Amino acid sequence: MRTIVHLSDIHFGRVDDRLLAPLRRTVEAVAPHVVVVSGDLTQRAKSIEFKAARAWLDTLPGPQIVVPGNHDIPLYNVAARFLTPLTKYRRYITPNLAPEYVDDEIAVMGLNTARSLTIKDGRVNREQIERLGERMAKVDANLTRIVVTHHPFDLPESFNERDLVDRAPMAMEAFSRCGVDLLLAGHLHASHSGNSAQRYKIAGYAALVVQAGTATSTRGRGETNSFNVIRIDGDEIQVERYSWEDASSAFKIASIEVFRRDGDSWQPLGTTPDMDEAITTDETVTPP
Repeated sequence: MRTIVHLSDIHFGRVDDRLLAPLRRTVEAVAPHVVVVSGDLTQRAKSIEFKAARAWLDTLPGPQIVVPGNHDIPLYNVAARFLTPLTKYRRYITPNLAPEYVDDEIAVMGLNTARSLTIKDGRVNREQIERLGERMAKVDANLTRIVVTHHPFDLPESFNERDLVDRAPMAMEAFSRCGVDLLLAGHLHASHSGNSAQRYKIAGYAALVVQAGTATSTRGRGETNSFNVIRIDGDEIQVERYSWEDASSAFKIASIEVFRRDGDSWQPLGTTPDMDEAITTDETVTPP
């Protein structure tokens, strides 16, 4: 079994500082095999924000797969936005815009969807998708295949299709051909889990799509701060959502959803009836 911690939309520059230490302790208690951060590490792509993000990431377990978000591109510095959009991200976070982690059970690959020409929207291009296919072709066919982006390929029902990453249908067709199982994203500050079958009519194929809320930003958009823990055990994936509780000053399990592979489709099995079986004790996640 493999365990992934999925963080997103950290937004240094608009962080609730109370959450940083409890979140770090909770991540450590989960003991993930890999930590995924799906973009928006900063609020306005300032050096001081990137430095703070880097310092905090260094307190988390590794390995880490990190991709940029639209907030990691300068907004008001027009010259930097169009000429050197991800220079600070590359300097302080990682120079690699297509990171990957592969072991004998999972293959996790990052894909950059942040673009200078839009304020908040994202896109992928054919060259990126072709390169991803080539990377996937090199890993064992039996591995669970995971793609990490900032902008989502699917949405909760209350969101508009404009929030989808541009060229999503093209990418999803390619994902079906190279057997992508799981898509991790952020951007919306809203948690969501489901499969891609309703939006993308691809015969015999339905990827599991998991959206993370904002882990630490003060811009919650109606949802409490949260993150995901994803447990992958062969043909079964469990998605645990941890939410911040002011009363206990801790991140606690809010929901658990279970999905099972049926051929090339991931189907929901529902909510785990006894959540105590899947969580660590309060002692491991509650601040002293």
